[in-house]
Amino acid sequence: MTEYGRGPGSEPWHPEDPLYGDQGWGGQQSAHGQNQYGGQQQPYPQDPYAQQQPQQQDPYAQQDPYAQQQPYQQQPAYGVPQDPYPQQQPQPQQPQYDNVGWDTGQQSVAAPYDAQQADPYGGRQAGYGETHDYYSTPEAYPPPQPPGRREAVAEQAPTQSPDWDPEVQPEETHPFFTGADDRGDGDGEHDDDPRESRRGGRGGNERRGGKGKKKSRSGVACLVVAVVLVGGLGGVGYVGYSYWQDKFGAAPDYTGTGTGEVEVEIEKGALGYDIGNILKQKGVVKSVDAFVAAQNENPKGRSIQAGVYLLHEKMSAAEAVKMMVDPNSQNLLVIPEGYRNVDIYGMVDKKLRLKKGTTKGIATSKASDLGLPDWVSNDKDIKDPLEGFLYPAAYPVTKETKPETILKKMVSRANEEYSKLDLEGTAKKYKLDGPWQVLTVASLVQAEGLTHDDFRKMAEVAYNRLKPDNTVTNRKLQFDSAFNYLKNQSKIKIGSSEILSNPDPYNTYYHEGLPPGPISNPGDEALRATLNPTGDGWMFFISLDGKKTEFTKTAADHEKLNKKFKEQHGLD
Repeated sequence: MTEYGRGPGSEPWHPEDPLYGDQGWGGQQSAHGQNQYGGQQQPYPQDPYAQQQPQQQDPYAQQDPYAQQQPYQQQPAYGVPQDPYPQQQPQPQQPQYDNVGWDTGQQSVAAPYDAQQADPYGGRQAGYGETHDYYSTPEAYPPPQPPGRREAVAEQAPTQSPDWDPEVQPEETHPFFTGADDRGDGDGEHDDDPRESRRGGRGGNERRGGKGKKKSRSGVACLVVAVVLVGGLGGVGYVGYSYWQDKFGAAPDYTGTGTGEVEVEIEKGALGYDIGNILKQKGVVKSVDAFVAAQNENPKGRSIQAGVYLLHEKMSAAEAVKMMVDPNSQNLLVIPEGYRNVDIYGMVDKKLRLKKGTTKGIATSKASDLGLPDWVSNDKDIKDPLEGFLYPAAYPVTKETKPETILKKMVSRANEEYSKLDLEGTAKKYKLDGPWQVLTVASLVQAEGLTHDDFRKMAEVAYNRLKPDNTVTNRKLQFDSAFNYLKNQSKIKIGSSEILSNPDPYNTYYHEGLPPGPISNPGDEALRATLNPTGDGWMFFISLDGKKTEFTKTAADHEKLNKKFKEQHGLD
């Protein structure tokens, strides 16, 4: 491989190729012994090549890599001009890039050492006669100049450069915009030749030639900086104002109690901001922050539960919170513990303003579509398969709520609560036929008991009477609540002749064991008492005044209380 400009090695594809280099002063490099400025050839004083024999070939002479060479052709001696292209006529051709300098409009030929060769930038070319000067037109680039002459030309035409365009203003190279060192040539790097920096070379010329532009661009820079500063101060001010509003400023809010009526439903699990968003969307409060602040200030604010509330439009946040903590403002269907299904159906009809019997008809026809669990009994004697699954709780309803929708919510709530209890384990423990019978016991406990202590003792009485070795009642429960269920009544006074003779499957005085299914909808206390009864040996119970329940362990003690009860109520 040869060096650039030394032999027929690889040529740069373009003058701006980074490997092309400056070649010392930007023009073509003259061969040893050739005068750079025209005239006769003068050998350098210390030029070792000046003492060589004329017949010796210069190893650094450039050769045209594409010239046709004749084999074994003898090279001409030094000092004898000879046309290197004997078969070609000189004619203009497209500019080419040789190995030494950029295109000058001349053909790329090997330059023999001819003492009489003219200046390569003169009007004539040695050995070729008159040729066209490619630098004579205004559109052409100025010819390359030696270093000494270049400075003089730069002083005469400071704005011209090899890249100068008369139609385009020079680019500003102020280091404020480019980040360049002011000692460089405007391209962000230091000049290679330090003399150009001191004497006003390319970088200095560009700075001098663009003075007017610099002032204009400096003004734009100041304007940009001012805009940035103003924007920054505005942003800081906005953040500060927002912080002050958030910490000290009052949130937008209405005043007064509002007007009209708005039905708002709050879903389960909604918190302060969730509730505030719902109220704002419904037009009740003006902002979420105002509602949250009012909720935090109200001692009962955290007690707001899921449900449907009847509120007003455009009311203050404080008034909205006040209404929501008041049970009277909630549009809820409240199912008490221990209610039978027949009573609940009537409550739904009344709440939804439906014809009496509408909800019961839907429950009867669509019971299998309401979400009952698979462990529900299929006993043909069951009066209502939904009994025990209309869980006692508060259910939000709206004017558009359908009976089927509310029934599904109740069954879903029952499944959710029952899944928290070990009904299956309790059934095995007390020799019952699965969760269905545990639920039936809980419904009996709920109907007969009055307090939490009553529930646990009542559950023990039921389990003791269901034991196979029970010879006191012969496995009969003898619960009045079951007989009242089949009769759809709530009586305390029941004659012995009537209760002992009715063969209905729900009559526990007539049949052994549990009734076919639950007789009410038990609440959480009764359910948990059924899973955790007392173990004191209770076998009997009776309430003399309907407010307090008396429990006994023996038949003799129970008979004494029963006789007293009959006397008080005139029973035989």
